[in-house]
Amino acid sequence: MKLQPDKIDTLAVTGYAKDWIAISGERHSESQMINSKGERVAFAVQSWDALKWEDFEPLLQWAQKGIELLVFGTGEKQRFLPPQWMVKLNAAGLGVESMNTPAACRTFNILAGEGRAVAAVLMIEHND
Repeated sequence: MKLQPDKIDTLAVTGYAKDWIAISGERHSESQMINSKGERVAFAVQSWDALKWEDFEPLLQWAQKGIELLVFGTGEKQRFLPPQWMVKLNAAGLGVESMNTPAACRTFNILAGEGRAVAAVLMIEHND
């Protein structure tokens, strides 16, 4: 019995390494923000310490379009957003799960493949 579709009908993470992420076969060396409705935005943050609340503006717009869950890939190690940012994201209707970026890539694919209204921030850190 087949339980999963052969191909999901949205963006999918098709590969990743420490310094790149492939989304639907297209390789990116910068952090990305994607959602299960097929939207993708470059996430111009190159390190955890450089994050600003303003970087999350697309997520608030996506929440208005029905995205309900954010899978936040925090780079090589798991980190957590400041509590005041979590309150704002939750108030916009977004549940937030933080994990390292490889785990976020896999989790996004599973949830998007199930038809969930999910977004992912996939950070690639450039600590030169």
